Amino acid sequence: MGITEDLADALARDVIAAAEKLGDDEVISEVSEALGASSTTTQEAFLTMVRVRLAEQRARRLLDERLRQGSRK
Repeated sequence: MGITEDLADALARDVIAAAEKLGDDEVISEVSEALGASSTTTQEAFLTMVRVRLAEQRARRLLDERLRQGSRK
């Protein structure tokens, strides 16, 4: 990845972790808005990384659940 994507991905990881720790997903939007005020390119990369990481988390939870269900049969 390029520097923009690398930085956006690192920030996305940190913000997702902060949102989970705080129990407040609004922090993702707040950080996004702050990025957008100075760099829409970085904001777009950040939001893409957030969506990708959250989708991956949901998919892993689904897979884990299916594996637990399968092992009970």
